[in-house]
Amino acid sequence: MAPMPFAQNPSPPPTHLLYLHGFRSSPRSHKAVMVSRWVAQHQPQVRWWCPQLPPSPREAMDLVTEGIADWPRERMGVIGSSLGGFYAACVAQATGCPAVLLNPAVHPARDLARHIGEQTAWHDPSQRFHFDAAFIDELHALEPGPLAEPHKLFAVVAKGDEVLDWREMVARFAGARIELIEGGDHALSDFEQRIDEVMGFLGLARGSPFQAA
Repeated sequence: MAPMPFAQNPSPPPTHLLYLHGFRSSPRSHKAVMVSRWVAQHQPQVRWWCPQLPPSPREAMDLVTEGIADWPRERMGVIGSSLGGFYAACVAQATGCPAVLLNPAVHPARDLARHIGEQTAWHDPSQRFHFDAAFIDELHALEPGPLAEPHKLFAVVAKGDEVLDWREMVARFAGARIELIEGGDHALSDFEQRIDEVMGFLGLARGSPFQAA
């Protein structure tokens, strides 16, 4: 049976797709790997990029900004998870591109203040990094303000998120499309069941690749 069609944002399908992982995470995250494989299988002509983000929010956004500098704003999209969802909202605000936000951080400066100090990478505990107090100010500086084009945003929010408050996420992205999950968890362990909806919102579907304009 063919997948059900999903309502999508009004932008044309992206030829370039960015994925931004969360705090202590990496391109090896379950969701990042799943999206990478989906693109490779169903839309291989899409340019896919999932960078390893540095601990410094300013450096992370500088890396992203430089990496997408030559991307067509009208044919790009971004997906972000947790802290990466916050970054993705920043990218969407700056470029006007559509974005999918997976349990996105709303107040990362507040929430990450208790994580100042040495941290370990989630997918490789042997890798350590220091989360500096100055990074909190960097997060404050990045806060994107009111949503400019909420119709281009799709937030997937789990009520069972054990890390972030779903009420804050829903309030922050009022006016955007919101998928509110009863239960669930911060990692969105059932993401495999939701990936077609996520990609469908961006205008990407299983089957024949679209013809890039």
